[in-house]
Amino acid sequence: MAKRKLTDLLKERLQNLPTQPGVYLYKNEAGKVLYVGKAKVLRNRVRSYFQDSANLHPRTQRLVKLIHDLETIIVDSEVEALILEANLIKEHRPRFNILLRDDKSYPYIRITKEPFPRVFVTRTIIKDGSKYLGPYTDVKHLRYIMRTVHKIFPIRTCKFFLDDKTIAARKVKLCLEYHIKRCEGPCEGLVDQESYQKMIGQVARFLKGKTRDLLSELESDMHEKAEKMHFEEAARIRDQIQLISEYDFMPRKVSLTDDVDKDVVALAHEDEDACTVVFQIRDGKVIGRQHYYLDGVEGQEEPEILRDFIHQFYVNAEYYPPQILLPFDLGDDQVVTEKWLNQSAESKVEISIPQIGDKRKLVQMCQKNARFLLDELKLQKLKRKDHVSFNVRELQKHLNMEKPPMRIEGFDISNIQGTDAVASMVCFVNGRPRKSEYRIFKIRSSHTPDDFRMMNEAVYRRYKRRLAEEAELPDLILIDGGKGQLSSAVQALAVLGVEGQLPIIGLAKRLEEVFIPDNSDPMNIPKRSSGLKLLQQVRDEAHRFAVSHFRKQHKKTLLKSPLDDIPGIGPARKQHLLKTFGSLARIREATLEELKLQGKLPLSVAETLQEALAKLD
Repeated sequence: MAKRKLTDLLKERLQNLPTQPGVYLYKNEAGKVLYVGKAKVLRNRVRSYFQDSANLHPRTQRLVKLIHDLETIIVDSEVEALILEANLIKEHRPRFNILLRDDKSYPYIRITKEPFPRVFVTRTIIKDGSKYLGPYTDVKHLRYIMRTVHKIFPIRTCKFFLDDKTIAARKVKLCLEYHIKRCEGPCEGLVDQESYQKMIGQVARFLKGKTRDLLSELESDMHEKAEKMHFEEAARIRDQIQLISEYDFMPRKVSLTDDVDKDVVALAHEDEDACTVVFQIRDGKVIGRQHYYLDGVEGQEEPEILRDFIHQFYVNAEYYPPQILLPFDLGDDQVVTEKWLNQSAESKVEISIPQIGDKRKLVQMCQKNARFLLDELKLQKLKRKDHVSFNVRELQKHLNMEKPPMRIEGFDISNIQGTDAVASMVCFVNGRPRKSEYRIFKIRSSHTPDDFRMMNEAVYRRYKRRLAEEAELPDLILIDGGKGQLSSAVQALAVLGVEGQLPIIGLAKRLEEVFIPDNSDPMNIPKRSSGLKLLQQVRDEAHRFAVSHFRKQHKKTLLKSPLDDIPGIGPARKQHLLKTFGSLARIREATLEELKLQGKLPLSVAETLQEALAKLD
């Protein structure tokens, strides 16, 4: 990447960068925030973007080209920088940051800040002192939770604001919910604020999975009511205890040896898509699974993706568990992330990467869920007719093609010193193999071993037929090999009169270099590029297909017998002769009469066999 020409404003900003920790914001010409980052030393981090470097990912190169201005905010520590970064990302949702997709559309459970609070599902967060639990990514499961809450706790469902004045003025009357014992009637003062608020606290603990403490408290209340001979109230609490005991948000998959609250976080990442899954474990059981799809992960390393997710997920959390289990560490940012969590939770939060035991099983189960959800997302994308896969779009950029190479056909040759030579042709459509269109060509040329001539023959035969049948032609032809094999394939296209009409490239194995016609130097495609990985996948599949068919053909050659070419000797007679006489030499020594009687051959076939074997001398 050549060093970009900087505007005077940007030069001035770069010259005056501070050396303290803080946050930097990159902006475009219109002043829109493109990227928010944090740094231990702002001067070093920010300037690194503007140095000559061929190692920058193409996504980062695109970011740097768009930067017109930058802003820095100095803080006292790296932990403060992390907190500020997470909040600014949530506020601005910059294009080049890793972002939780559709974060605002996920529903929450809201517990209102009122004398007699309401509990309901909402997608809008109002900062009025209300408590929010969630977000919940599984709406069906959320509905089940709310049905269970209303079955266990007699909380009100009306939308009225209730306080002592409203109740005294009798503005709200009892409804059906009271008469079917689903509400205690706070609207007419049938329950006091203290008792109702106590019940709301129990609801919050239930939703957070803190059922052990809740059950203990309810059992104590039940015994107290029974001792006072308030048997009806004691029976109601007994029913609550039974419902809570039977209730479980998710069947227990792993038996845990400790009851420490923990979150298990896992990640699945591929190209421009990523999915994170969070298992929330409270009192030794899994109480919920949340999943999030992420944007802006192209070219990012997995520790960086997971770190940014954790920052955004916990930035406004209601509860921080004492343990967070991850599949791998967060690199240099793990220590500062742990400090930030401790500071936010006002208690110790430990990040750990379990290697064995039940905790490791939990992490693996979480990873499987993330992988499944990501595969489901990619499958949904593929079903869209207008969808072009990420690796195809990347390849289009690297090769400067006018349209994406939706159909790629790759060629390879397999032989041993020219014997049993075959050429393979594999077809990939939208980045995926289409095996029904794979083809094998048995090389007819006598000029073997000559890889160049064999490649020429395979390409010529393939496209001569496709042109004659007016069949679909590829958007890109990939030749397994360097400049020599590519030139041979180009010559075949020239003979067919389509040179220059069908894009064609060669991929050399040794350094994974990509060659184009009439250019002796390889193209500069980043080794980490998904486009290059697609080419490697096509090349490797062509090689596998060619080798597998060559082995079948070569095995037949090795097992071939002189008897196979003699008229009248089929597989059954051949097997009988070898079984009867024991070897080809014994068959040659047998008399005509022996061939007729013991070999069970007609006279004419026996004579033909003797003549043919005699010529082998």
